[in-house]
Amino acid sequence: MQRFPILPATLLSLALSTSPVQAADADPATPPVSTWLASWTASPQAVWGAEFLFPSNVPAVLHGQTVRQAARLSVGGPRVRIVLSNAYGKVPLRIGSATVALAESGSAIRPDSLRTLTFSGQPSASVAPGAPLVSDPVDLSVPDLARLTVSIHLPQASPVYTFHWDGRETAWIAPHDQTRAARIDDAPCVQTTTARLVLSAIEVEAAPAAQAVAILGDSITDGASASLGMDTRWPDFLARRLAPHGVAVINAGISGGRLLSDGMGESALSRFERDVLAQPGVRTVIILIGINDISWPGTAFAPREQRPTLEELTSGYAQLIAQARSRGVRVVGATLTPFEDALPATPLSDYYQLDKDALRQQVNAWIRGSGQFDAVLDFDAWARDPAHPRRLLPAYDSGDHLHPGDAGNRALAEGIALSLLFQDQSPRPAYRAVLK
Repeated sequence: MQRFPILPATLLSLALSTSPVQAADADPATPPVSTWLASWTASPQAVWGAEFLFPSNVPAVLHGQTVRQAARLSVGGPRVRIVLSNAYGKVPLRIGSATVALAESGSAIRPDSLRTLTFSGQPSASVAPGAPLVSDPVDLSVPDLARLTVSIHLPQASPVYTFHWDGRETAWIAPHDQTRAARIDDAPCVQTTTARLVLSAIEVEAAPAAQAVAILGDSITDGASASLGMDTRWPDFLARRLAPHGVAVINAGISGGRLLSDGMGESALSRFERDVLAQPGVRTVIILIGINDISWPGTAFAPREQRPTLEELTSGYAQLIAQARSRGVRVVGATLTPFEDALPATPLSDYYQLDKDALRQQVNAWIRGSGQFDAVLDFDAWARDPAHPRRLLPAYDSGDHLHPGDAGNRALAEGIALSLLFQDQSPRPAYRAVLK
């Protein structure tokens, strides 16, 4: 695929000058120093009520049950820890026990890799309302792109206030404490969901110079039409390319997310600090968000809202850029992809209109030409049909004319020149697990 680096190579000096590869070549007499690196994330959302257009697909209350879910890391390491979230909870969330293990197929785990998690040295904990909870590190050597299974037992009736709606993975909810079970999908009364519950991040121990690329986005990044359980969102494909360089990729997409206003999650402006800047190791952020700001007003999602102006949208991007720069984070903008005839035969069939597309193209012109970003990924140019530029290329279209399918996601990730994301492209040996 043709690549479109927007800025001259001299601007790459803004990237970090020290790579994980260089750190590995340090004086062997110097004791190694490690840090923590976000290797996987799922941005928390508030669970919505039954009146919302889409079902939440999660129980209202968990009653002494175990939640087991798998997640594919980007970069591996010799130790891991997990982050739990009660971001929108109204009461403390009691954790009875929790484990982590290397995943097998379905809900199965590798029994020899099972590790019990602790929190401040204790096997149980309470997550305060509105807060995260980080586990103690556990010795579990995991390779790059490993799939981990996290099992969490909630010993008492626990209202579900916080989730990540579009997890693109099957999670299992089974009675009693089954955190140490070899598999739980065959347990009596087991339930399944494709949402994420409680678990919001997995971090790995890494070299001090390790870095992560965060992607702030909406359903196109969250993977609304990617194949379930196959890791085929465009950030997943990018993670495969960056892992050999020791660079993690974390997905901060929320389906139905917007830049300026709350949607199916808090606005990007509201959650940028929590979901991107506060994640350990983030040195670059890719911003691909705004299409729902343009298209939601007037639809069943937001029937009485006014569409934002170009100035309001560009001011929102400028705020994200300023926040990132204040933390030394490199900012890469991505243009908004075509969406003519989006979501046909649905309650959102009016999602696309010509005047909405005109605003999208104005936004894209600003992203390309403003000079505000350190680099630009022209996803619009890469994904559109040359014969009909307001539409996705049919080979990349999932079928709803808004979200790329697996082939489109692969094409977007493979079209990115890695030099736009970090400086040193020398591949390092893949991190390989050694179980102890």
